[in-house]
Amino acid sequence: MRKALVVLAQNGYQDMELEGTRNGLTEAGFEVVFCSKEVGSCVGKLGGSEQASVALRDVAIGEYDRVAFIGGPGAADFASDPDALHLAQSVVRANKPIGAICIAPTLLAKAHVLEGKRATVWDKGGEQIALLEQYGAEFTGEPVTVDGNIVTANGPDAAVEFGKTMGSRSW
Repeated sequence: MRKALVVLAQNGYQDMELEGTRNGLTEAGFEVVFCSKEVGSCVGKLGGSEQASVALRDVAIGEYDRVAFIGGPGAADFASDPDALHLAQSVVRANKPIGAICIAPTLLAKAHVLEGKRATVWDKGGEQIALLEQYGAEFTGEPVTVDGNIVTANGPDAAVEFGKTMGSRSW
């Protein structure tokens, strides 16, 4: 069975984005494995709860067919987390599909994997758009943007489309 790694903030992931992503991946036949900063409980912004079975520092990228980063207020910390940045770079180097939704595309930007790529992001006040552009991405404003093996989405309203895109695309 194909496996997808879904990265959640330990505290404050976006529940609707997780649901849309998980559903799209499982409907496409993927086993979903949760990852966070540490193994253990992850709590959603809207009260959901999941168990991360893999810590970011312990990810063996060869075990997964694709990786998705879920947004939410807690995901902002990933953009400065060395393990998260390394994971994003490793996935791209391995030429595997990677996705990020909501604020999580800022992690991809700071990992330097969006340079010269089209991408979207959730934004309030222009900061996230400016960050993507600062790191060389072309902001599209679309709900979901696909550029090569990279899928970005702008938030909860795009979660179902993001999940379906992450699950159904055959890269």
